[in-house]
Amino acid sequence: MAAMAIILNLETATTNCSVSISKGDETISLKENNAADYSHSEQLHVFIKEALKEASLSFSDLDAVAISKGPGSYTGLRIGVSSAKGLCFSLDIPLISVPTLQGMAHQVKLEKGELAISVLDARRMEVYSCVYDGNYEEIRETRAEIITESSFADFVSDRKVFVIGSGAHKCKDVLEHPNFHFDGEIVPSAAQMGPIAYQKYQAKQFEDVAYFEPYYLKDFVLQSKKKTNPPCA
Repeated sequence: MAAMAIILNLETATTNCSVSISKGDETISLKENNAADYSHSEQLHVFIKEALKEASLSFSDLDAVAISKGPGSYTGLRIGVSSAKGLCFSLDIPLISVPTLQGMAHQVKLEKGELAISVLDARRMEVYSCVYDGNYEEIRETRAEIITESSFADFVSDRKVFVIGSGAHKCKDVLEHPNFHFDGEIVPSAAQMGPIAYQKYQAKQFEDVAYFEPYYLKDFVLQSKKKTNPPCA
C-alpha cells in the first residue's frame, strides 16, 4: 500500500496566518494566529518550521504544498503564494491550490439538505461569497456581490443555511429569513485544507508553479488618500 502524501498547507487569505501539516486527509500539526495587523510576513515561515518540528518532519519529507488561493486580502494572498511557490521550486514538489471559501465551508457540519454560504467581508455592503451543498461541493460560483434583502433567496426556502465568515455580520443585518444561521467568527484556517488538498493530490490536480497567481476576484486598485482604501488590502 502506497504511503499517504504529506502536504504542507498555507492559509494567508485573511488576518489568520495559519499553517498545517496533513498526512493523507488527517491534520497532524497546526500553527496559527489570527492577528488584525496582518503579520504574515513575520509569522508564516516561523509557523512552517514549528509545524514541521511538531510533526517530527523535515522539508524533505513533504510531497506537496497547498495554498489557499483566495479570494481574500491582496497582501496576504501574495505572501502566501510567494512562499508556497518558493518552497515548491526549491523542493521540486507540486503546488496545489484550495479555494479559500471552500475551506471555510468545511468548518460547518452539514446535515442532509443543509447548505453553507461562505462570505468574506469586502467593502461597504459587499462580500466575496460562494454556496456549498452538504458534500461541500460548489453549487453557485464565487462572486463579489452587494448584500440585499433578496441575496441567497433561491437557497433558503425550506432548509437550514449557514452563513459563515467575516461577512456574516453585514448579512445578518439584512437577511431576515428564519432558516439563515449566522456565524461571523469563522475565519479561513489551514486546519480544514488537508482533505481537499489530498483529494487534489490523488487526482494530480497540480498548478503550474511558474504561472500560478492568487484568485483576487477583483482588481487591486491603488487609490489616493483622499479616496477610499483599496479592497481587502
